Amino acid sequence: MRTALVFGASGQIGRPLLDRLRDDGWRVLAVSRSVQADHPGLQWRLGDLSGDAGLPARVDAILCCGPLDRFADWYARTAVEARRVIAFGSTSIDAKRGSADAEERALVERLRSAERLLFETAGTRAVAATVLRPTLVYGRGADRNLTRIAAIARRFGRIVLPRRADGLRQPVHADDLARAAFDALDAAATHGRAYALPGGETLAYREMVARVCAVLEPPARLHEWPAPLFNTVLAAAHAAGFARDFNEAAVRRMRSDLVFDPADAQRDFGYAPRPFRPTASMFRAAG
Repeated sequence: MRTALVFGASGQIGRPLLDRLRDDGWRVLAVSRSVQADHPGLQWRLGDLSGDAGLPARVDAILCCGPLDRFADWYARTAVEARRVIAFGSTSIDAKRGSADAEERALVERLRSAERLLFETAGTRAVAATVLRPTLVYGRGADRNLTRIAAIARRFGRIVLPRRADGLRQPVHADDLARAAFDALDAAATHGRAYALPGGETLAYREMVARVCAVLEPPARLHEWPAPLFNTVLAAAHAAGFARDFNEAAVRRMRSDLVFDPADAQRDFGYAPRPFRPTASMFRAAG
């Protein structure tokens, strides 16, 4: 029986990944900062990426669905041995490159440094490492993008976008990402590589938001305002302490295409994500 050590196991990608590993007969050790109940084939360890106390000396695979920079630092320090490492990064490494926002540029640098450290560490240990870079994640009510939009739409019965919010997007379901990590485990072609993982449909930003609004109970209305009016309202929201992380750079990206090619992932481990067909339950946090 193979053993997997999973970080970020209680998150939106981690939960379905645990199910896939257990169904395939893996023994799973899942790390969480809060107490979780054990199940057959699944043991929870209380901890985080600050150390490796209480973890086994050796496992068959380490998978991380949490912050890549913290995981790369942990992996460089840990004494836990594994023949296989898979970690999730983000397509922000490319999408936010050259951003006018200093915090977004800092995020890109953290992602790049983390990937470099992870691959370098794995190389010195003769370990096969893979990085998976999702696009806009949704599906389990835990994301900070579409679920937050849905929450605002529910509260006010409407959502407002600037006109020409037609930049292309590829939202990807968390369950498809869990399947991708599982399928990549035994795919030798993925060793030492990073992959973009877009969703199975490319659509305009406004259409993506419109589909979310349409499935809410009751449905919410979508308004498109001229840029000057939208910016005035956004500035007022910032002044009131709302949506402070929604900045000018984010507005510009609504009009920019953020499209990634899944061909390498399709070829190397059969990546086949679903089209964007949302339901209201996808934007409600799990009980």
